[in-house]
Amino acid sequence: MSPVSQPSLSDFDLHLFAEGTYSRAYEKLGAHLESRDGQDGVRFAVWAPNAKSVSVIGEFNDWNATAHPMHSSPAGIWQTFIEGLGAGTLYKYHLVSNYRNYTVDKADPYGFATELRPHTASRVWDLDGYSWNDGSWMQARAQRNSLKAPISIYEIHFGSWRRKSDAQNRWLSYREMAPILADYLHHTGFTHVELLPITEHPFDGSWGYQTTGYFAPTSRFGTPEDFMYLVDFLHQQGIGVILDWVPAHFPKDEAGPGYFDGSHLYEHADPRQGEHPDWNTFVFNFGRNEVQTFLLSSALFWLDKYHVDALRVDAVASMLYLDYGRSAGHWIPNRYGGKENLEAIHFLRTVNEHIYAVFPDVQMIAEESTAWPQVSRPTYLGGLGFGLKWNMGWMHDVLHYMSLDPVFRSYHHNQITFSLMYAFSENFVLPFSHDEVVYGKGSMLGKMPGDEWQKFANLRLLYGFMFGHPGKKLLFMGDEFGQWSEWNHDASLEWHLLDFPMHAGLLRWVRDLNTFYRGRSSLYEWDTNPGGFEWVDCTDNQRSLLSFIRRGPNVDDRLLFVCNFTPLVRENYRIGVPFDGSWKEALNSDAPLYGGSGRGNFGRLQATALPIHGRAFSLNMIVPPLAVLVFEREIGGP
Repeated sequence: MSPVSQPSLSDFDLHLFAEGTYSRAYEKLGAHLESRDGQDGVRFAVWAPNAKSVSVIGEFNDWNATAHPMHSSPAGIWQTFIEGLGAGTLYKYHLVSNYRNYTVDKADPYGFATELRPHTASRVWDLDGYSWNDGSWMQARAQRNSLKAPISIYEIHFGSWRRKSDAQNRWLSYREMAPILADYLHHTGFTHVELLPITEHPFDGSWGYQTTGYFAPTSRFGTPEDFMYLVDFLHQQGIGVILDWVPAHFPKDEAGPGYFDGSHLYEHADPRQGEHPDWNTFVFNFGRNEVQTFLLSSALFWLDKYHVDALRVDAVASMLYLDYGRSAGHWIPNRYGGKENLEAIHFLRTVNEHIYAVFPDVQMIAEESTAWPQVSRPTYLGGLGFGLKWNMGWMHDVLHYMSLDPVFRSYHHNQITFSLMYAFSENFVLPFSHDEVVYGKGSMLGKMPGDEWQKFANLRLLYGFMFGHPGKKLLFMGDEFGQWSEWNHDASLEWHLLDFPMHAGLLRWVRDLNTFYRGRSSLYEWDTNPGGFEWVDCTDNQRSLLSFIRRGPNVDDRLLFVCNFTPLVRENYRIGVPFDGSWKEALNSDAPLYGGSGRGNFGRLQATALPIHGRAFSLNMIVPPLAVLVFEREIGGP
């Protein structure tokens, strides 16, 4: 086989690549099956402007660095066509640098597939052979992903959600997982599943957050077509798919993008900008146009080729601040002397503008943990352009509050109410994510105070409050049935716990919350509108009780939430309501089928004309211990 040098990138392609706006660079860079002059083969293209020479090595030439040299262009892109190669071919790029004769073998930054770790070679792959069957989902996706839609997300780590119960304790493949995961999501009522990064990564313990293959689903669980099948199957079952995407940093593994051609090509050369001290990783040089092209293309790629419905962008705060994780003297201010990363801000805005222009029916979700303004506001208003933002402040406040012995909660009442001061400043997701159940933090159930009964009651109360609070919902796997242990990425979840009534009752509660949430537009349609929430009483700190109303555009659509954060039953507790008539007790977390004590109001209450809380009518109720009640007005009822 002899190399044939023919340019594959047009002058216009090269212009866009150098400009940082070539959003589909994956169509030309990397390895592509092609036929030239009647000969089938593979076209290779790689960006390495500081290389003295580049060649393609692989099984087909016994990894011989002299057999198939590539040819450079003025833009620093090396290209060649090799006859006779096909899908599945293993390959790398052998680079000799202009600097100090540095020589290295690199995986393809634009590679579509890889061999199984610890091996690091790329694989030639054809992504156009899969036949999709999710047309109905794709046509309706805009409604499913809308800010006015119910979005309840189940976050999973693919390798440890469920494993084969055999001696090997092996992972399930993408195809094995598809029907099992879809059935479970249907049973529990979630609308979307979020996958911790499935982009290729060398180290299992990074959970995918140290990515080397920005265009390759990890080979741990199957082929690219297998991953397409998983997404396709979930779509056919009415379930959206969200991917974690990590543009903030990447690992220093030799085969990865770092120090690619003997220069700091993808990362900053100065370690005060180019290395992340917390994670010992490289930081992308967001100010370099070709790097922006690389990351922009990666984001678009998963939406284009894999029909993904949303990207959750990891560690946005680390991108926005030049001093993130760095002590004084170990970071470089911007040109104005500030700590804001101007290049990263421009990059994030560019990515969001491109994504929403091409795929207006998807969502871009920011994991951003600071008070940076307008993260989920349009770029033309000065925002970053995301559709949604994780509400990390709410998560930290409520978890601290719920971890307290109830006797002390009255002194920390503001922690459970403060989030409503800013609940509509962004479009929020309320996350209880994987980060809250690792590194000694304990499981969600383990964070709750009291004996076993109180722990479960507290957790049911917390989830009920979460589903009443404005914002989309997210639970990490195992949270929904009360896993006792911290999450272990090397083992399956503790599914045997569902044989015990308290765990089964918690799962039933989460399922009923999801079902109720999806069926009541007042819980989601005005999620980003201040008119969707109204306090009834947020001042009863002595009893640690909260009451509020959720509402939607329909004037008759009102839901009353009453939350008791103490283990004391409150008898004859009066709550103001806006309407006369019968109010149905639609949800009660203290019901016996959930593991509760069975206290409640016999299914409904009749409003009386006794004004309280600024309302003309009121309900006189029993509020169960460590519980949430939800009432809805019965139109035309008894």
